[in-house]
Amino acid sequence: MQPQRQPSPFKQRPSALSSRSALAGALRVAACAFVLVAWFSAASCIVTSDDTQAQVRAQSRLAAGSTTSDGYATGGETFVPELPVSNPPFHEFHASWVQRLDEPYIYLEHYGPYTETGSILPVVIREMRIQGLEPSGPPFCLFYDDPAAKPADQLLSRACVPIESPRSPITPLRYDVLPSRSVAYAYVTGPYPEIPRSYPHLFAYMAQRNLEIAGPIREVYIVPPSMAKSPSDYLTKVQIPFRNGDR
Repeated sequence: MQPQRQPSPFKQRPSALSSRSALAGALRVAACAFVLVAWFSAASCIVTSDDTQAQVRAQSRLAAGSTTSDGYATGGETFVPELPVSNPPFHEFHASWVQRLDEPYIYLEHYGPYTETGSILPVVIREMRIQGLEPSGPPFCLFYDDPAAKPADQLLSRACVPIESPRSPITPLRYDVLPSRSVAYAYVTGPYPEIPRSYPHLFAYMAQRNLEIAGPIREVYIVPPSMAKSPSDYLTKVQIPFRNGDR
């Protein structure tokens, strides 16, 4: 069922997700899908920090050398978030912003329900192996449209895996660069269906600073089930590109 569209607190371009409720609904659908696909084996207080040092140490390993069946590199470096991690039910929420650097990536584009996006990631990873393309970090998904404003079969998303340098992959894979941009972000733990519960808090952080959405929403799957002891240890980085609303 499509979420009911509500007036947006942000001025947005037409291609951006246009309301907090619609966005949360879209990502709730996408997050539930990740729980089902085989690749995964199966607002109260906001604490903000614009210049925070590492405070919370993740419980898994990330991106340092050899590729696992999930497409991650696990060479022994401990991933340390530079921002405190937020845990459901998010009575305390930690958000910040950063200037994201350019990041090349390999992807497959999808038009259709966001419930289908997660099932495309294993296809990307499998094709990358066939073509000898090495991932440089955890996979991520980009969500472009408001499911309350478009039919489900027209929703645009991408299933992506980052790489170190520009490449020219063979069809069906495609190559692009995630542009450098200011993003609001948070690290969220817990089962994937819990991720969308963090979105209203991240939007509140943006609203306090008069920031407008300026690009697709990004979810980076840093610690998946294969690298965690329990669903409570899953770690996802949520990013929302923004521009200053005063412009």
